[in-house]
Order: sequence, then structure tokens, then C-alpha cells
Amino acid sequence: MRRSIYAANWKMHKIRSETRDFFKDFIRSVGNRDDVDIVIAPPFTSLEEAVNACRDTTIEIAAQNMHFEPKGAFTGEISASMILDLGCTAVILGHSERRHVFGEGDDFINKKIVAALEVSLQPIFCVGEKIEQRESGQTEEVLDTQIRAGLRGISQERMKNLVIAYEPVWAIGTGLTASPQQAQEAHVYIRKLLEELYGSQVAGTIRILYGGSVKPSNIADLMAEEDLDGVLVGGASLDPESFAGIVNHD
Repeated sequence: MRRSIYAANWKMHKIRSETRDFFKDFIRSVGNRDDVDIVIAPPFTSLEEAVNACRDTTIEIAAQNMHFEPKGAFTGEISASMILDLGCTAVILGHSERRHVFGEGDDFINKKIVAALEVSLQPIFCVGEKIEQRESGQTEEVLDTQIRAGLRGISQERMKNLVIAYEPVWAIGTGLTASPQQAQEAHVYIRKLLEELYGSQVAGTIRILYGGSVKPSNIADLMAEEDLDGVLVGGASLDPESFAGIVNHD
């Protein structure tokens, strides 16, 4: 039985005081749930505030990005060890905005995933197709390319600490959501590909999240699908009541 994950990506939102206010309300609403994993990714400037706010809870804090080098002349970048030093346990990698706004390619993302796993920082590895790729029937081809390249050189043992997030680009921040059936079909394909690459035992344990305009009104239908192990939430995670409604939907 795969344990559900409810992850939040705040993107470039919330200063430190807003982060403190969020967690006061959110922790009050979710209590100290230990039957699911709750992971929240604030911007870099609020990571320490978030870690401190969640110190006596089961909530984990993630970074939204990192560089693959451990240190060096990389102005403006953050390493995996720096993220760990703050008390974070995970990092979002390969998000569509990093791919399409900042030009990160599959090989670059692969280096980040390898670097994160080397220090036991859990990657939340994002994959997904654009609207024109879905409309032209290329969804599986895109997922195949992104996953094979992103996981290149990663062993079965290290795969145990990796989470995959299927985020169709056309559903991120648009108000459009993949139907539960569309999400399930993509997740089934991803799991079959993982079975091909790593065997059925590994494929059966890796958790696959759905991301793209997730909100309290559609979470129950999405999570009813067999291969959806959780969600990666954007805009709806900025409000503590909204995100608590997603986490506590069941």
C-alpha cells in the first residue's frame, strides 16, 4: 500500500511573515496527521521560517529547486547540502516552469536528481506534456523521453527515495484539470515504464502524484483513481483553509 502525499508548491509567493501566518492556521486545521505525508515547498527566503513552524509536526518542508554542483562559483544558486542544512527533506525538480521558462533540459534535470539522491534529499521529479503535444497524441512519447533521460544512471536502490509528479503543462495555473481518467491513464503509463526500467517491485512502490489545477472541489475524484498516490498543488495551496481541505478531503 503506497502512502499518500499531499504536496504544495508556493512558487514565488509569501514573504516570511505570511509564511508564519499560513502555518499557524494550517497546523490548526490538519492537526498532526501521521497517516499521510504532507510536504510544502515555500520560496527559498521562507524555508527556515517554514522548518521552524513545523518542527513539532509531521509536516515536511521542501525546496522548489537546486543546483547539481555541491559548491562553487554559481551565483544565485543553492546546493542540495544547503537545503538539507535548513532542515528540508525534499526538493521539486523538473517543474514545467523550470523547463519552459528557464530552459532546463532533461540532462540538466537528471544531474540535479542524481545530486539530490546522493545526499538523501527526496526529489519530486516533475514530468508532463504541453497542450499541442497532447492534442497530437504525443503524451506517452513525451513522458517516455522525460522519464528515461531524467532517471538515467539512477539505481533501483536510490529509486526508493524518489517521487514522480505528472503535471500536464496545459493544466498548470490555467484552471483546466486533467479528468481523473486522463490522469489515471498517464499514471498507468508511467508505472509501466518504471516497471520496464526497474522491475515490478520498484514500480509498485514508487509514488506518482498528479499536479495541475488541483483544488478542494476535485481532489476526491482524482484521489479515487488507483494509480494516483497524491497531488502536487499550486495556487490552491496558498490559502491554509483551501490546502487543509485538500489534505483532509477523506
